[in-house]
Amino acid sequence: MKEFILMSVNNFNKLEFLYLKIHDIDYQALLDIVSASIKHNKRVLITGANVHTTILNLQDNEFNNAIKKFDIIHPDGIGLYLASKFLYGKNGLKKRINGSDFYEYLIPIAIKNKLSFFFFGDEQSTLNLIHVHLPNLIIKGVQNGFVYDNESLIERINNSGTEILIIGLGSGKQEKWIADNCTKIKTPIVLAVGDGIKIFAGNKKRGPKFFRKLGLEWFIRFLSEPKRLWKRYFIGIPLFIFRVIRYKFSSEFKG
Repeated sequence: MKEFILMSVNNFNKLEFLYLKIHDIDYQALLDIVSASIKHNKRVLITGANVHTTILNLQDNEFNNAIKKFDIIHPDGIGLYLASKFLYGKNGLKKRINGSDFYEYLIPIAIKNKLSFFFFGDEQSTLNLIHVHLPNLIIKGVQNGFVYDNESLIERINNSGTEILIIGLGSGKQEKWIADNCTKIKTPIVLAVGDGIKIFAGNKKRGPKFFRKLGLEWFIRFLSEPKRLWKRYFIGIPLFIFRVIRYKFSSEFKG
């Protein structure tokens, strides 16, 4: 039963960030959920929440409704980790995790256990690199995120018999697509990854490990795509900080 699969997740606290509830969960728990879902062939929808998606949840009603359908919303990045400590003190998030690291944990386990993938999103050139970067990964199909027929895509996904569906359409768009189509999808694990498909392709610029430990990976991303990301970081981050502070001292905060 799906309830059985999610039992371990329910043992984790949910913390509220600007009205979005996020699981206080770690990498191992996420991996356990993936394993149990596939073993019992029960669909589980997983996405991550970061500074950008938390603000998006406040501004976009369609996204707000879509993300409510997800079984697991894990924290993604230093922003939510620091915000949790400000909001909840010692009861904040126990560990700082991010999606990119989770996919790197998932890949060797998937190869070892012969788990199969279908990738939907990003550009065709990126998708073509996955089998080169990970020749032992079982890939049942790929589809770029720009030109596709929705009906035939879902049919291909279901006919492929894949166990893990990776969707990288960008924050917001991917959650809406999953919410709209999840009842038609037979895949046990549906995982929204943003630009995480590049991790599987081996072409995501992440920067040195000490940058990641300092929580500055976002800056490396900005340098790689400044035109697309400047607004997200240099407007979005200050807006997030302001709203978290205001939320902390509002009558609605129950921390």
